Amino acid sequence: MRVRIENVVASASLGVKLDLESIALALDGAEYEPERFPGLIYRLKDPKTAMLLFQSGKVVCTGGKSWKQVDTTLRIVSDLIRSTGQKIPLHPKIQVQNIVATADLQSEINLNSVAITLGLERVEYEPEQFPGLVCRIEEPRVVVLLFGSGRLVCTGARRPTDVQLAVQSIKNELEASGLLGREKGRAPGPDRPGNRPARLTVTGSPGKSVSPLPA
Repeated sequence: MRVRIENVVASASLGVKLDLESIALALDGAEYEPERFPGLIYRLKDPKTAMLLFQSGKVVCTGGKSWKQVDTTLRIVSDLIRSTGQKIPLHPKIQVQNIVATADLQSEINLNSVAITLGLERVEYEPEQFPGLVCRIEEPRVVVLLFGSGRLVCTGARRPTDVQLAVQSIKNELEASGLLGREKGRAPGPDRPGNRPARLTVTGSPGKSVSPLPA
């Protein structure tokens, strides 16, 4: 089963106040309308990410699909800021705030049965308002959105390994409760993947695990 990282949200503090007006003039395509939003928005094409800069010196990177893309974005934007004459640290500490990932359990799911089996203290399921079931996992502390198609979204993780653990945990729990049906496109049989330990592959993540850094 493949787990795909869709978005890594990370933040850093540059430790100095930023002159956003000067930066907006220097960065081609920067968006800065303080009467509507207090931060400056700068979008990169390669990697395809966006950086939010605030006067306090805090910066937020969003849209990255790996730690490497986050790091590259911060280096590019930092160099552009230095080109305006502002002095900022060479290696600001980056803290991962949230990793959003998707996966496919390869089996349709009866969400009503899932809600009853897992218990209302753990899940929220109101199909009239939202088609997915919201399940909270305690360890690692993440939220998983389950859909009847078997697709899921994991959010709240701070390390790729947390994503792997969360997806494996919910898959094991559904299998143990008999809530996963026949794998899509495969006939039932003793050798189908559902009867063997899942092998998870995280794509878009760095070669080494990302640990949250202290604030």
